[in-house]
Amino acid sequence: MRLNPIRIDDDGLGNNMEKECPSCGNDPWPKPSLAVDAVATRNNGDEILLIRRGRNPWKGAWAFPGGFVDVDEDPLDAVLRELEEETGIIGKNPELISVRGNPKRDPRKHIVSIFYRVQVNADSIPNAGDDAEHAEWIKVSRAIDEGMAGDHVEVLQNL
Repeated sequence: MRLNPIRIDDDGLGNNMEKECPSCGNDPWPKPSLAVDAVATRNNGDEILLIRRGRNPWKGAWAFPGGFVDVDEDPLDAVLRELEEETGIIGKNPELISVRGNPKRDPRKHIVSIFYRVQVNADSIPNAGDDAEHAEWIKVSRAIDEGMAGDHVEVLQNL
């Protein structure tokens, strides 16, 4: 259902204060982008499913599989979609574990990311896809030692 634009004809200074673009439906107020990240573990949490980023920023760094939420997409659906696109693994039952929103956490722009623990088949073999250069189950200690993209290592350390 699409709402009609709210229009304020005058802000008291004689300026038109239209709240929604008539052609695209977007409002004029700056806002962050929304992303999701999937956190899947196995072997009692000793191994974690990670990707190596195929693009900047942090090209080649370990990261949780994830990406941007599409318009009209629920973040719960987005995290499962991104997991499958980047690793070929089907997940289920996402559970919220962290929300990261520091405006400086990503050099591209302000991105708020929702991290979900996702259940997967522990025998699943990852196959990198989309913008992931590589996908693999790795020891948590290795990910911490080698470092991870952005603030992902902080999320890993707080599991």
